[in-house]
Order: sequence, then C-alpha cells, then structure tokens
Amino acid sequence: MKKNYLWTLLILSIGTSCSTEKAVPAKPEISQHQLYIDALAEVQERILASRIDSVCSNSGFNGSVSVTKAEKVIYKRVAGFEDFRTKKALTDKSVFAVGSVSKQFTAALILALEEQGKLSTADLAGKYLKSFSRKPFDKITIHQILNHTSGITDVGPGLISKPGAEFHYSNKGYRVLGEIIEKASGKTYDDNFRELSRKAGMVSSFTADHFEGEYLAGAYFGNPERYKSVPNMPERLAQATISVAAGGVLSTSADLHKWNLALHEGKLFKPETLEKMRTKTSGTKHPVLGEVGYGYGIMMSESPEAYFHSGYVKGSPSLLIYYPSSRTSVVILSNIADMDKGKSFVFRPHKKIKEIMDGVERNKLWNLN
Repeated sequence: MKKNYLWTLLILSIGTSCSTEKAVPAKPEISQHQLYIDALAEVQERILASRIDSVCSNSGFNGSVSVTKAEKVIYKRVAGFEDFRTKKALTDKSVFAVGSVSKQFTAALILALEEQGKLSTADLAGKYLKSFSRKPFDKITIHQILNHTSGITDVGPGLISKPGAEFHYSNKGYRVLGEIIEKASGKTYDDNFRELSRKAGMVSSFTADHFEGEYLAGAYFGNPERYKSVPNMPERLAQATISVAAGGVLSTSADLHKWNLALHEGKLFKPETLEKMRTKTSGTKHPVLGEVGYGYGIMMSESPEAYFHSGYVKGSPSLLIYYPSSRTSVVILSNIADMDKGKSFVFRPHKKIKEIMDGVERNKLWNLN
C-alpha cells in the first residue's frame, strides 16, 4: 500500500511538473524529454528525503545522514547534539569517530605501499614483525590479515583457526597492519594517513592521537534524555585495545564523501590495485547487515553492487556506502548509542536507510538518462 502511494505521488507530481512547463515556455536548448527527466528526478529526491526523514524521526536519530550522487548533494540531515551536556548542536563541521570504517584507510595504506614496492600483500607478516616469525604466527600473510582469515583472535593469545582457513573478524589483526605500515614505510601511521587523506581531498579528518579542532562530536551511551559520556575521547581510540589502524580515525560527512569518490573512482590507485581491494576473497554474516563479502577493508554485495563498511566504537555507530553504478555515496554517523538495547537496535536507522538506498539502486531509479 505504501509503495503504491509513493508511485501515485510520483505520477501526480510528474503531471504537475509537465503542465507547468506547458504554461511557461521552455528555453529552446532544453528538450521536453530533459524537462521530464529533471522533474522525475526531483520527485524521486523528495520521496527519498521523506523516507529517510521518517526513519530518523521515528528512531530519534542523533547525528548526520547525507547522500550524494557524483558530487551533488541529494539529501542531508544534521540533527541533535555534538555535546549533550552543553547542548551544543551538531553541524556540518562536526567530527565523528568512525570506528571500523578506519579499516578502509588501513587497507588502502597497505595497498599504497605495495604500489610503491615497499611490501607485497603476499608477504608473511613475520617479514616485518619479529613476533610473527614464530609459531603459530609464522604462516600468516598480509593478505590473510586484510581479509580477516589470519586466525588472529581479539580474545586471548594464539590463533582461533589455521591461517587462511576461516573468516574471523579481527581488530587485533588490523592493529598489526598498522604496525606493518609503520615498519615498511619508516613513518608513523598518522603521517601515512595524512598523506593519503590529503590525496583524497579530505580536510577535516584525523587519527585519534592527533585530533585538532573544536568540533568533536564526542561519544555517549544511552539516549538524549538519559546519557552518559564516554570518557577520554578521542585519545582512548589510540590505545592498544582499539588502535588507530582498526578503529581510531575521526572524520566528517563531507570528508567521507570525498573519500568514497576518490577511492572508488580511481583517484588513489591504479585500476588493478582498486580491483584487488574490492575483490571478494572472504565473507561473513554481519550481525546487522546479513551476508556480506569481504575484500581488503571493504564489505560488498552484488545485488545491488555496493561497497561499504560499518563502524562501532563505544557510543559511535557509523556506516559508509558507495554504489558505483550511480556514483552514489551514503554517510551515516552518530555519536550516541543505547547499547542496553543491543547492536541491532543501535544500528536500526543505519540498516533501514541502507535498505532504502539498496532499493533505489536495485530499481535503477537514479539511472534516468
């Protein structure tokens, strides 16, 4: 019923747009077909905005949601507080902890070093780190750490499985990649990140131990009425239990859109390197998003074709998505999480917005030309 209502609205709006154009003569250089396309696109954007607004309002979403197609902003909503204690409002400048979205940057830094000839993803980790030259770690490759098949466990010493045998998501593994980046490059992770982010055109992104600025969105447990601040932000993200390479990057919506375009449109790597990063070499059942493929720091789906990654550190759930067919980028950032209700509840708006965008992409509603 809801779907029929939306399409009725679409048809009526198109009719209104067309009748308006008959009353006001169009410029000679604009065809009637193009006017129809523009009117249809405008209606679709209104419907999309209405649906996402509904998700945000019903969930009491505190954060930033934005959608761009190529470089055009299709949707943007920034609502709630950057600081719940002072009631300082979120703005476009607000910098959020992006959690495991950080893994995309770490994977990209590894591939950048491979392009420079400073390492190979086929190398054993032990070539760079002495602690990985001994059993049971001596057979682990950089490739296996990148796609979470190394067997490195986040709980306790040793391995949870034989290297290359099974997918086991590992934050500790990406911390190890950060150490390899520093060893192979001879520079700090932060220096490497700064170079990469500048190349992508990002201007307001930081690592947790080098945050600069006054627009930190912080992180909170609970809800806007009953909240508790997560202490020691953002410095805590640089500690070994999390690590910058696994979950310690901070960024803005605008910068993450720049990242999506720069990465997926080939501005950072050779085509074969980007293909390597986005090739499914493992996969898992995501606790919120369901079955996903995994490449190097990137989750993926085939229908529709999409590349994405979720992120969560205490109080900061996030989701970054890119649809290459339509050049659509989606960024969802928040700085509060009611974990008493579980991760499925915390990520409900993220999941629903992704379902909306998947539907738009699957039905090719953007591809009107």
